[in-house]
Amino acid sequence: MILILTPDTDQQSSNYLRLIDHLNNLPSIEHRIHQERGAQQTLTEIYLIGDTHTLNLDEMSSLPCVERAVRISEEYRVLGRHKDDTRPTSFEYNGITFGQNNLNVFAGLCAVNTREHVEAMMKVLQENGQQCTRMGAYKPRTNPYSFQGFGKECLPYVFELAGKYGIKVVAMEITHESHIDEINEALEQTGNPTGVMLQIGTRNTQNFELLKIVGRQQRHPVLLKRGFGITLEESLNAAEYLASEGNSKVIFGLRGMKTNMGDPHRNFVDFAHVPVVKRLTRMPVCIDPSHSVGSRDLAPDNILDVMHVTAQGVIAGANMVLVDFHPEPKVALVDGPQALTLKELPYFLEDIRIARDAYEQRVALAKKHFN
Repeated sequence: MILILTPDTDQQSSNYLRLIDHLNNLPSIEHRIHQERGAQQTLTEIYLIGDTHTLNLDEMSSLPCVERAVRISEEYRVLGRHKDDTRPTSFEYNGITFGQNNLNVFAGLCAVNTREHVEAMMKVLQENGQQCTRMGAYKPRTNPYSFQGFGKECLPYVFELAGKYGIKVVAMEITHESHIDEINEALEQTGNPTGVMLQIGTRNTQNFELLKIVGRQQRHPVLLKRGFGITLEESLNAAEYLASEGNSKVIFGLRGMKTNMGDPHRNFVDFAHVPVVKRLTRMPVCIDPSHSVGSRDLAPDNILDVMHVTAQGVIAGANMVLVDFHPEPKVALVDGPQALTLKELPYFLEDIRIARDAYEQRVALAKKHFN
């Protein structure tokens, strides 16, 4: 069961303290408190865990500070979209809103290689009105002899340049808990010029101890990529690991499934699951067309495959696009063959705008039809 409190509930108020005292005395039931701090208000939810079927819904709804109570039967207790659930589906981080009703583009380097390339990327992002990027410092690789990323060595200049060019959020994969400390230290060292979205890659989707550790930190939101060889349900449960530990600022990433049925693409594109994830959960949904397609192959209509699948995800309602760009793809240390060039960024953004407009027109048509 979830108790949804009235907005901006003061945790020092007598009514709130009475509520907590009541919950503490419920037999065989524990509670966890989750807060979402938005630009205009703070939302508080209390998750009751244990023998909750004995609790009367009306009585729980009448407790001090409680706006309403929701009974849960689904597995995704924190992130799930439960029956009659119309709660807000967005969060704000460093001035950027992430939710199921908007779209953010994270174009950038799959792997950082030089300061010059990082600056060139961020400069063109600023010129095109973008405030988010991806920058890979830690790179888990299939081959142990492949380039593993520059790690903490590159973090200070990545963050400095992000601040210089007005980049508000940098998506960055981590593979070990020590990377969180390294990122925080580099942010402090450079004066916190930007924000970081921690990314859990497809190989670590079921690294449950890492998920717990990342979930316990409240500073950074998390982009969790779907595991490439497991079911959607298993990946959604991985996201729930993060939220169950306290961090519900989670974005779910679709990046293609590992199977030869997707050939000649690198992975089998799974963007049809965009609306499915939005229906089952309150998470914003990210698509990663670069790692789904894995090439710059061109269709007969002169549109790149990577742009075709991006449009398919956006027109299905995706809320974030994570895509590889590089100033010189031929010298990229990771995934150069799939990277778009900086000159292609305005074209890519305009193509996304067209697809987003089409999605919004579809939503308007649906409202008209069903109303």
